[in-house]
Amino acid sequence: MILSPKIVTFPKTQFIGINLQFTYANYRAFELWSRFMPRRNEIEDAIGEDLYNIQINPEDFDFSPHTPFVKWACRPVSKTDKIPIDMQILEIPEGLYTVFVYKGNGQDVASFFEKIYTEWLPNSGYVLDTRPQFEILGAKYKYNAPESEEEIYIPIKNRY
Repeated sequence: MILSPKIVTFPKTQFIGINLQFTYANYRAFELWSRFMPRRNEIEDAIGEDLYNIQINPEDFDFSPHTPFVKWACRPVSKTDKIPIDMQILEIPEGLYTVFVYKGNGQDVASFFEKIYTEWLPNSGYVLDTRPQFEILGAKYKYNAPESEEEIYIPIKNRY
């Protein structure tokens, strides 16, 4: 598996969606998305059709199976004055990201992330930043299908 990401500046973006806190040992992403998907079209002023799977890690996140983090299922919006009941606003500040394209089903994504963090990042000249990481689930994303495709955004900053 060859990792050949692009480096981009992601603009400050506002989102509306649903979030849950959990761990890798008690991974509840299916529950989160099962709650969000039937309600996604309640979000007014959405920008495009893409969905975002956003993860907010605590400071000094150690990737331990029992360290909690917050996961969001959401959509980017142009305005936040109409928030559906039981949904919230999230804002990601502008910042530098490395973008990887992942192709395949969700069962193999953990090893892809491992390669990003253990192979690409240490040799890149960048370090992990504290902004949220996320995946854009666009038109080519097909849940658990081998031909599925998504973009993975990892927050980075210059090492020196």
